[in-house]
Amino acid sequence: MNRFLLRWIINTLAVWAAVSFVPGIHWGGADWLSLIGLGLILTLVNVFVRPVAKFVGCLPIILTLGLFSLVINAFLFWLTGVVGEMFGIGFTVDGFWPAFLGGLVVSLVSMVMGIFLRDEIKGKRK
Repeated sequence: MNRFLLRWIINTLAVWAAVSFVPGIHWGGADWLSLIGLGLILTLVNVFVRPVAKFVGCLPIILTLGLFSLVINAFLFWLTGVVGEMFGIGFTVDGFWPAFLGGLVVSLVSMVMGIFLRDEIKGKRK
């Protein structure tokens, strides 16, 4: 399976988990199509914005022994909400703490799914 498509599916499931379990994150859409759109937005934000954010935040990441990466995840999750609102999907994040917890949930779900699908993501076949 294509790596981008697999990441898209993982991010869609991760956004669904964050919306389901974190108070302060709201998804106004009743259909799965908008959730799939949110997964695409999060995937694109991770592809294009994450490297720049990690480069800019390199010093704080080093000084905090990597904990600043959680703040970057919160920023990227919040940015996904802003872009989702621009496209009329109805995804809102109420503040920093919901964004922080949502980014944490997305990271955990992505990590767990990445462990199970490691060979598929790296492009290896059994």
